[in-house]
Amino acid sequence: MEGLITLANNPSFSQLLRSPTLLLAFGFGSGLSPKAPGTVGTIAAIPLWYLLVQLPPQAYTQVVAIFAIVGIYICGSAADKLGVHDHGGIVWDEFVGFWITMALLPVSYVTLLLGFILFRLFDIFKPWPISWLDRNIGGGLGIMIDDVVAGLAAAGVIILLQSVHLV
Repeated sequence: MEGLITLANNPSFSQLLRSPTLLLAFGFGSGLSPKAPGTVGTIAAIPLWYLLVQLPPQAYTQVVAIFAIVGIYICGSAADKLGVHDHGGIVWDEFVGFWITMALLPVSYVTLLLGFILFRLFDIFKPWPISWLDRNIGGGLGIMIDDVVAGLAAAGVIILLQSVHLV
């Protein structure tokens, strides 16, 4: 297929700029990091999260839900262009997963740090059912769903910690 970008030929930043889908999928370039692109992508999601939390809670939830749904297309399209199901540089799913983690939490350095660490741990280690979803669902939905569930799990742990006054 002409124009296919492969693992051996990762996209350049200039290629991202020519493709809005790849630009979003690669988290505005953060997914190009040669080391830990998922973690770098999650870090890149933090300033956007701070803008999102300025919205009323219902609007925040609606915007993140839209980004998650659109993310199915973004990630699926990027994977098709790259010829790889879940290329490490695709980090839009980390953006959305992190925003889900932080959705119901008060804005503080403690929740930001906990949200970041717990989301990354759930995303990296993929305990069940995250691992099952990651292995068994393909396409853009498969790329997105494990991070959505990792975000929900991380948020759940923080809410549980808050309920017993540990945070």
